[in-house]
Amino acid sequence: MTDNHDKPAAEELKKRLSPEQYHVTQENGTEMAFRNAYWDNKAPGIYVDVVSGKPLFSSRDKFDSGTGWPSFSQALDVANVALIQDRSHFMMRTEVRGTHSDSHLGHLFEDGPAPTGMRYCMNSASLRFIAREDLEQEGYGEYRKLFE
Repeated sequence: MTDNHDKPAAEELKKRLSPEQYHVTQENGTEMAFRNAYWDNKAPGIYVDVVSGKPLFSSRDKFDSGTGWPSFSQALDVANVALIQDRSHFMMRTEVRGTHSDSHLGHLFEDGPAPTGMRYCMNSASLRFIAREDLEQEGYGEYRKLFE
């Protein structure tokens, strides 16, 4: 069960998010591989939930999975991600959702690098990147220490 206290109403989200962001996060969509904002982003910083703003992943845990989507070996704060069994599309997968926003973020696979062996395969449309140099002004100063 997720905690929706940070999730605005659908009408507000439709105004605030792009059509693709809304489709991915609220309608469980998937963006195009290799045609999304962060699949090849190598800048230092953190990725937050585009709906709730909660920190999800660090660039320190990002790796090139070859899939065309941003992939991470672990979550920055596990309290901000919910893992749900997904049996759609005739597959058994683990869906990753924002705990506070109940937004679809992507899927978790067990084919990632050591030491976790996990691959959080995320949709760029569900994320907002906060560059290292912008952490303080964006209200995420506590994460600056990750990059020092």
